Amino acid sequence: SSAIQLLLGFINILFYIFQLKVIAIDEQLRVIYEDNVHFDKDLPEFKTQGGVHIHSDRLTVTSPVLMWVKALDMILEKMKSSGFDFSQVRALSGAGQQHGSVYWKKGSIQILKNASSELPLHQSLKGCFAVSNSPIWMDSSTTSQCRALEKAVGGAQHLASVTGSRAYERFTGNQIAKIYSQNAEVYKQTERISLVSSFAASLFLGTYAPIDYSDGSGMNLLQIWEKVWSKSCLDACAPGLEERLGCPVPSHSVLGPISPYYSQRYGFSPDCKIVAFTGDNPASLAGMRLQEGDIAISLGTSDTLFLWIQEPTPALEGHILCNPVDSQTYMALLCFKNGSLMRERIRDDCASGSWDEFSKALSSTGAGNNGNLGFYFDVMEITPEAVGIHRFNRDNQKVVSSFPKEVEIRALIEGQFMAKRIHAEKLGYKVCKYDESC
Repeated sequence: SSAIQLLLGFINILFYIFQLKVIAIDEQLRVIYEDNVHFDKDLPEFKTQGGVHIHSDRLTVTSPVLMWVKALDMILEKMKSSGFDFSQVRALSGAGQQHGSVYWKKGSIQILKNASSELPLHQSLKGCFAVSNSPIWMDSSTTSQCRALEKAVGGAQHLASVTGSRAYERFTGNQIAKIYSQNAEVYKQTERISLVSSFAASLFLGTYAPIDYSDGSGMNLLQIWEKVWSKSCLDACAPGLEERLGCPVPSHSVLGPISPYYSQRYGFSPDCKIVAFTGDNPASLAGMRLQEGDIAISLGTSDTLFLWIQEPTPALEGHILCNPVDSQTYMALLCFKNGSLMRERIRDDCASGSWDEFSKALSSTGAGNNGNLGFYFDVMEITPEAVGIHRFNRDNQKVVSSFPKEVEIRALIEGQFMAKRIHAEKLGYKVCKYDESC
């Protein structure tokens, strides 16, 4: 996802994987405008499904770069047609789906700087990308590059200690290594590599925008402690990579004024400031206004845990990212694949498909479930790497058969949240009692 926020307040444009959404808010944070462009429905010429192309190997997943640019053109034209007053916008920032990457062809910066306001931006930029279909967060085709990176820097745990995460297939460093190894000429033609977030910022800035610390720490390339690129990681991925990435900056950096293109075409004030864009996960932490010691849990198809951490301990499971609000602190992110789909399956098996019956059964059992505990993984879990149903009774004996229905339901819920706490503490999160300070 990607978000662009303008201060008129403020406009928030969100590049989700399947749509671009805009929200405008005023100085009191009141929503005054909202709209979206749905990639599949509104831009059918790109032939995406869910905003992406899944390739024949079922591992490679990409999105067309020009689709993102054209969606931005469309949303701004819709706002213009509605009578939206762009001249009142004082600042603009945003976020993009993490781990996606864009490869600018040599000479593109001049085209970006000098784009004609008489043309939609996607027409001016159609020849600017060395890679026309960007690898995104769903891609899992870089396993060999991940293993090579870990080996080059001294192992998975050392890589995590330096960059905040062990090597992951979707992370940008490994995607760059794949492009370089498979087509060195394409890499040679590339003068700048952006993340989706810094790419979106570049479109508004009219020049290449830097990568911010928070989104940059999801690349397996940034030393999260020093906030500089790791030379050993860069060298392991591709030659001349540092100059193609530029210098990372704090997530709240003011990058400069908006490009004249937008003043001339849409009526933005030339004084409108562009603030560094960040990734969707760091933006969620900022948007939820988390503070030190806070924890947020998103209960979705996959469950996601966000943590504000002062002194993290990077591990093989989970991610440590630079905090977008306070660059001297950190955020931890844990993802659990067996989320709501697992809860729905137990609801169907044990509560006749009814959430009301599920809730009644949960309320009928006491906290601790009389010592009965379960861990439920219909599909291979991310954190931890495990699959299957694992039940234990009060004597810590593994139980093969199912629990009684109400015991099964509580075992599922308590097991899921116990796992979240255990793995959060492994990353350095401290759980405090109400009457004590951490």
